[in-house]
Amino acid sequence: MEHIFIEGTDKQAPTLLLLHGTGGNERDLLPLAQMIAPQCSVLGVRGNVLENGMPRFFKRLREGVFDEEDLIFRTKELYQFIDDMAAQYKFDRKRVIAIGYSNGANIAASLMYHYADAFEGAILFHAMVPLRGIELPNLSETKVFIGAGKRDPLIPADETKELIVELKKVNATVEEYWTEGGHELSRAEVDAASAWYKEQFSS
Repeated sequence: MEHIFIEGTDKQAPTLLLLHGTGGNERDLLPLAQMIAPQCSVLGVRGNVLENGMPRFFKRLREGVFDEEDLIFRTKELYQFIDDMAAQYKFDRKRVIAIGYSNGANIAASLMYHYADAFEGAILFHAMVPLRGIELPNLSETKVFIGAGKRDPLIPADETKELIVELKKVNATVEEYWTEGGHELSRAEVDAASAWYKEQFSS
């Protein structure tokens, strides 16, 4: 997968996995990483799927309706890719924190739905339920921050609330932050995510 790796100044800190929204690329969320945890190494990844020329992490049938077969395949593909990158760049695979926006947040959520050890933590901006009808692993070791907009036209608030409930059911520690806005990523969300990261992961 197309990607960029930047080594951080703190070798003991987690590595940030950056997962863009539809039409983004591996560099899109680098400014977010700088705002949230500038000392961390970062691995920015570009989705392997194209929709009308725009990179995504998995196919969808239409707005808000995922191609579940492709989502499951791409979830496994990304999980293996993270493993491979940890070996290549020599970062601690057990200390990876995902930062995902929209489509990137949804593939990150899918990784947690499939693997107990996908991430030490995850920051999900504007995410929805990736799959239904599957048994989730025990996520008692996973800390999750979810940022959302109450008026998001693409991700209904009920979808995000259901995701939060499902993650809590399997013992993930979840903090939610709601704005009055829509699908755009607000500075307030990023600042809240930064404060959450410092509280949870800064030694």
